[in-house]
Amino acid sequence: MKRSMIATKLYVPAPRRGFVARPRLREKLRRGAESGLLLVSAPAGFGKTALLADWLGAAGEGRRVAWLSLEPADSEPATFWTYVAASLQEAVTGVGAGALELLGTSPSATELVITSLVNDLAEVAEDVWLVLDDYHAVDSQAVRAGMTYFVEHLPPHVHVVLSTRSDPDLPLSRWRVRGDLAEIRAADLRFTPEEAAAYFKDVAGLDLDPGQVSTLEQRTEGWIAALQLAALSLRDRNDAAGFIERFAGNDRYIVDYLVEEVLEHQPESVRSFLLHTAVLGRLTGPLCDAVTGREDGSATLVALERANLFVIPLDDRREWYRYHHLFADVLRGRLLGQEPGRIPVLHERASHWYESHGHLEDSIRHALAGKDFDRAGHLVELAVPVLRRSRQDAVLFGWLRELPDAVIRRSPVLSVFYGGMLMSAGELGGAEQRFDDADRGLADAASAEPAHRPATDEELMLPATIAIYRASLAQARGDVAGTAAHARNALALAGPGHHLARGAAGAFLGLAAWAEGDVRRALETFTQAVASLRAAGNLLDELSSTVILSDMWQAAGRPGEARRICEAALHEANTRGDALARAGAELHVALSELCRQSGDPGGAIKHLDAAAAFVERGPMTESRYRWFVAKGLVAQDEGDPGRALTYLDQAEQLFRPGFFPAVRPVPAIKARVRIRQGDLAAAAAWARAAGVTAADKAGYLHEYSHLTLVRLLIAQQRKQPNTPVAAGALDLLDRLLADAAPSGRAGSVVEIRLLQALAHDALGDTPRAQEALASALTGVPEPEQYVRLFLGEGPPMLALLRGAVRESGDAAMDDGGAAAHARRLLALAAPPHPLASGWVPSRPEPSRPGEEPPSDVDPLSERELQVLRLLDSELSGPEIARALFISHNTLRTHTKHIFTKLGVSSRRAAVRRGRDRGLL
Repeated sequence: MKRSMIATKLYVPAPRRGFVARPRLREKLRRGAESGLLLVSAPAGFGKTALLADWLGAAGEGRRVAWLSLEPADSEPATFWTYVAASLQEAVTGVGAGALELLGTSPSATELVITSLVNDLAEVAEDVWLVLDDYHAVDSQAVRAGMTYFVEHLPPHVHVVLSTRSDPDLPLSRWRVRGDLAEIRAADLRFTPEEAAAYFKDVAGLDLDPGQVSTLEQRTEGWIAALQLAALSLRDRNDAAGFIERFAGNDRYIVDYLVEEVLEHQPESVRSFLLHTAVLGRLTGPLCDAVTGREDGSATLVALERANLFVIPLDDRREWYRYHHLFADVLRGRLLGQEPGRIPVLHERASHWYESHGHLEDSIRHALAGKDFDRAGHLVELAVPVLRRSRQDAVLFGWLRELPDAVIRRSPVLSVFYGGMLMSAGELGGAEQRFDDADRGLADAASAEPAHRPATDEELMLPATIAIYRASLAQARGDVAGTAAHARNALALAGPGHHLARGAAGAFLGLAAWAEGDVRRALETFTQAVASLRAAGNLLDELSSTVILSDMWQAAGRPGEARRICEAALHEANTRGDALARAGAELHVALSELCRQSGDPGGAIKHLDAAAAFVERGPMTESRYRWFVAKGLVAQDEGDPGRALTYLDQAEQLFRPGFFPAVRPVPAIKARVRIRQGDLAAAAAWARAAGVTAADKAGYLHEYSHLTLVRLLIAQQRKQPNTPVAAGALDLLDRLLADAAPSGRAGSVVEIRLLQALAHDALGDTPRAQEALASALTGVPEPEQYVRLFLGEGPPMLALLRGAVRESGDAAMDDGGAAAHARRLLALAAPPHPLASGWVPSRPEPSRPGEEPPSDVDPLSERELQVLRLLDSELSGPEIARALFISHNTLRTHTKHIFTKLGVSSRRAAVRRGRDRGLL
């Protein structure tokens, strides 16, 4: 976006010539200055801009004013926040530079931009006022979400002023109750009889009697635009009384009548200029000359401003102007009625002028407005690379929707991205047709012009882009073979240096391998894809892809490695600052799941809280879906299945099939919650609806559902022991194990072995249950990471673990430390004592001579209780640290806190004190 165009939007207007001072409104504005948001809401022509310009223009030292004039083209979030940051940077040195840099590298990360602006503003010493004039023009859902967050996080010395024709869809009621909102409405802006009299006498220079002023004031209801039109019409009239009498008639077309009166008193050259330039949203001399075919554009604009003829300057150099909105509307209506055939010509001229001056977006808008769709399609093709780099998908899709279908089908570039738009809307069949159109268009172009070389990188990469889109389409349909085939084709079509295309294609190959259950190949391929994303400089996507890589490591039975790469990526995201905060939020969600599985619910909640702000306002669809899943599982662990199902319902609504294989379907997660709460009928209904049976063929994409079905069958077996349904579960588990073990899915193997133990136990076969449990406890490289998997199975699993400890002398249980793992899990499963919730004994006693009781007993934290329970085991200090996945130094810190709180000085004394107080 050219700097000259930005400057036209950031100019703080001086009070217009002829402005009437209105002390009552200045006092209202002064009182409203104590609020974070000042809303000036009234229809067009009520003097909102003039009032604010007068008030802020009179501000003394210690106040900085950033003024931004908005229009519909600014409703794309990246464009809107670019202008906001630029306006603040113009007003306050040092504010907005980081935000503009973020927008240059990651235009879609608007939440990061807002955070950067808020942080910059917090460092400013003076009062800052951000005025968003004509805010109604950009009141879109995307801008709305950002504005809500921005206003609610403003520092006390920063104020936002919204000047708008209609109330924005913001939480005004909440802010009003909290005292954070001040308002000026149309009723406040209406001219009083005294103000109207002052206007006609002092500004318009009209000598009207009080009755005539009163009539005009009453009929206009104090509307300054109508008063101004009336004053213009009354100039040089001998029959003022007759005009006012006619004006007093209750005619709903009175405004059109007044404009006609104004226009008829202008020279023909002025009327022609006004009508022919009415198609323009912004006016500058050379542009007006190009549209009208004249050479007096600059001089005419200056003359119109001096005549107060509804032109408003947009910069302090008087180069750019706009018409008053109401005046422009009426002018365009008259142009349509008088010269409809000329309108396309005017738009065509404007489009060519904007293109020649490098303003491609304005050129496209005028081509579309003039119905020159072939030209518009060509211009959109030229704009695609810029829009894709800046991720302005909404702008591109908006233009595509305005183009006729025939124009899109003739263009391979437009067909591809129209197909992408349909995919984002879930119209997969329509998307495939567009990709077919693009392939045919490329083939036709190659046969017609065999020597033709594509002029742009976008055209050069179009075959690979089509293949990547087809891979995505196949992924959304669950077509694993198709995903892999299209991804391989994209790799073959992409050049060695096209890292972004190679990264996307490699990612789909890795995802296809993952969906097939081949975790080894998936890890290798997806790791290479992430490296390509780094080579392309796309660090945001690289760090976000680490989340998927961690899922693959978990499937491989290496949650510790998954945690390591997520923590390293999160550290890099935090080091880089706000630009990568979105990726940081996604990594927090992944780490919360890992913490929960390893038996650290506090860490899980901490990471979820860290991601909550981005989930609430971000467009992180995948992370938002996963965040709600993680919240639901934490609620289940806390014994609140109702809240768990509420979170999972929200996750189900957010889920969209697409980039990631659905290896953990939300309905199956909900079925597991219902099994745990004993609602087997609801779980059985899920199985019927999903078409899941114990006779199914094993496969990774359905493995989670099959393991859920196994849990249901085991629960049914326990409820009705005479119906051996668990035998069918064992057959299914054997097939699942045979599929998972050769593919490197050690994470699946440990869960299958665990369920085999529970199934044998439900059938009364204790020896085989213990044998399967031993395999589950020792069959993965990192058994200490699987805390929640075991403890989540409830009392039956606890009974099996106790049996494992009792029978630890048997060969089946003493090989590989299975009994030690069982003891560790039992220690972590011990219920907390009331002390953990704040219960304190009245007089703590020492456990042995020489040890002093603490002066006050603080409750042990959940983590300290876990450490204490493991101190009451045969595990060494390093083994306890590994079991809890903490460093040895952290373990020492926890132990020191335990000793202090219990008033002891040794491990043995701490255990005795813990037993005395019922903590063990």
